[in-house]
Amino acid sequence: MTINPVHERVGYTGLSREPALELHVPDLKGVSGRRGPLGERGGPEERLWCASVTMPSRESCAGRKGDKSLVHKPKHEANQQDMLAAALGMRMGPQKPPSALWQPLKLLAYSQLTSLVRRATLKESDRPPKCEKVHNFKVHTFRGPHWCEHCASFMWGLIAQGVKCEDCGLNVHKQCSKMVPNDCKPDPKHVKRVYSCDLTTLVKAHDAVRPMVVDMCVREIESRGLKSEGLYRVSGFSDSVEDVKLTFDRDGEKADISVNAYEDINIITGALKLYLRELPVPVITYDAYPRFIEAAKLSDPEERVKALAEALKSLPPAHFETLRYLMAHLKRVTLNEKENLMNAENLAIVLGPTLMRGQDLDAMTALNDVRYQRQVVESLIKNEDVLF
Repeated sequence: MTINPVHERVGYTGLSREPALELHVPDLKGVSGRRGPLGERGGPEERLWCASVTMPSRESCAGRKGDKSLVHKPKHEANQQDMLAAALGMRMGPQKPPSALWQPLKLLAYSQLTSLVRRATLKESDRPPKCEKVHNFKVHTFRGPHWCEHCASFMWGLIAQGVKCEDCGLNVHKQCSKMVPNDCKPDPKHVKRVYSCDLTTLVKAHDAVRPMVVDMCVREIESRGLKSEGLYRVSGFSDSVEDVKLTFDRDGEKADISVNAYEDINIITGALKLYLRELPVPVITYDAYPRFIEAAKLSDPEERVKALAEALKSLPPAHFETLRYLMAHLKRVTLNEKENLMNAENLAIVLGPTLMRGQDLDAMTALNDVRYQRQVVESLIKNEDVLF
C-alpha cells in the first residue's frame, strides 16, 4: 500500500490522517525562485504545505482539546478507580463507567474491605493469641456483595457463594475454610441457644469458665436438694424439664429456676442431665474417650489413677473445668449418702453414659463400654481431690 507523498511531506503517517507530533519542514531552497502556473510562489505542493501549517482545521483543534482534557485528568482519581476495580475483581475496558457510579461503589467497597485490610496488615506479633475453638462453617447464601475474610477476594455467585461460621460470623470461600486457623471467637449474637450448643462455644461466647446451666443448676441443687432421696436417679416431670430448657434458651443467665418456679428438685437435676446429654461433644470428648476407656481397663488402682490423670490432660480447657466442677459437686453429694442413698457407684451408673460416649461405635462395642464408663466416673468421683 502506497502513501500519498503530499501526506508524507506534511507529516501524515497513517490512514487516520492525524497530524504527527513532529512536523517535517521541507527544504524550500530549490523552489524559492519557482512560480506556479498562476504566478504564485511555489507549486501546489508548497501551497498545500503552507496552508496545513498556518491554518489548522476546526476538527483537528477540537480533537486536540479533547485529548488534552484526557491527558490532564487527575491521576489520583484514575488510580483510585483502578484500585477499586482490582478490589472488586472487575476488568476495566478502555471506556470506564461514569463517575456517578463510582461513589456508591467506593462506599460499599470501603465498608467491606476495612476489616480485611486491617486483618491483612496485622503483624504476626500483633495478632490475638490462638484459641482452641474450631470454626463451625455452614454453606451460606449471602445477600449483596461479600468478600472472603481470608483471601480478600470477591465471593461470586447468586446462591451458596461461600461458608459462614455460625458461632463467630466469619465469611470465607469454601476452599478457604480448610486453611483458616482454629481461632474462632464466638459472638453472643450468633449463639442463639444454650442447649445443644457446643460447650466451648457457649463458654467463650459468654466469657465464662463453665456453662451457665451447670453453674446455676449445681448451685440450686446444693442449696436445697443434697439430702433428697434418689438425687439424680429419680427423674423429674418431663414437661417441666422441657420448660426449664426453654427458659434457659430464652432468658440465659436470667432464667428463674428457684423453688418458687420449680419446687421439685428432680426437675432441676433432670434439666442438668438433659443439657449434658444434648451436648454435640460430650464433657469427656470423643478424642479423649479411648484413653479413659484404656485407663479403666487397668486392674491396679494406682496405675488407673495415673492413667486417668494423663487422660485428663487431653481435654480442652472448657471441658476440663466443667468436669472438675461436676466431680467436686458429685463428691459433695456422696457425703450425704445416708440421706440421699446415692454413693459414687450409683452416681456413676446414672451419669456415666451422659458424661462420656464413643463416636460411631457398633452396638456390641458400645454395650461392652458401659461398665468401663461407670468405672471411669466412679474413679473420678472418689479421687477428685487427687486428680483435680
